[in-house]
Amino acid sequence: MYHMPVMLEAAIEGLSIKPGGIYIDATFGGGGHAKEILNRLGDGRLVAFDQDKEAERNVPDDSRITFLNHNFRYMENFLTLYSCLPVDGILADLGVSSYQLDEASRGFSTRHSGPLDMRMDKSSGITAREVVNIYEHNKLAEIFNIYGELRQAGKIARHIETYRLQKTIETTDELVKVLSTLAPRGKENKFFAQVFQALRIEVNHELESLKELLTQCPGMLKPGGRIVVISYHSLEDRLVKNFFRAGNFLGEVGKDFFGNPVTPLKPLGKSQVASNEEIIRNPRARSARLRIAEKK
Repeated sequence: MYHMPVMLEAAIEGLSIKPGGIYIDATFGGGGHAKEILNRLGDGRLVAFDQDKEAERNVPDDSRITFLNHNFRYMENFLTLYSCLPVDGILADLGVSSYQLDEASRGFSTRHSGPLDMRMDKSSGITAREVVNIYEHNKLAEIFNIYGELRQAGKIARHIETYRLQKTIETTDELVKVLSTLAPRGKENKFFAQVFQALRIEVNHELESLKELLTQCPGMLKPGGRIVVISYHSLEDRLVKNFFRAGNFLGEVGKDFFGNPVTPLKPLGKSQVASNEEIIRNPRARSARLRIAEKK
């Protein structure tokens, strides 16, 4: 296991696991959440998804688990194929795993020098290197503005565009160097975290994948089934919050002929954050926000 699971106890309690049920771990990673699900599952079944091939090394030798090396956006198709529908619960931890952050060759982190890759699935798609070296100014600015929530998005795009006229930007170090003069003093780490977040979301189509997962969930869950999502930035959390509340991403609750709200899910309680003790043990938990909903 290379992943310390975030908000483990709250996530597992939120799933309200029934022995003998069918549960889905949409983001297997290091297998920390899956291990605890298996501990409570009895003779049930766990289907785990992860688009990162490396995650398969962490799958335990347990006949109750089925590992699928695919993006969770295709979940409904695969669960239909494996005769698993409907399910009792779905867990999605949307964070980058500790392994991905610590492995320099993946290019996810400013802490390590490595190629600008950032693909969760290394077998397909464009890399962050291609994004920074090929995308035109307006497209880059849009990515940094929307996905990175950076006020200086236009300046960031211009710096990249000017630099790449001389040479291509190949590594994480090089990108940091190119943008170093734009980083607010004392807030450099946050600035570059937002820059890298924006590129990672673009490379992996993360928000589109999350929307597809959420849209499928009501049809996959049994009545009373639970979905638990752990998100790490406001863009993800807003989508989850709105969908749990309204069944759409605008957060506008539809009503029937009699004025009753028409929503497929019922949010359970308010969003939860990690305890101070957990954040000290695992700094990755600092930005985590957990939400739970139940199929009506």
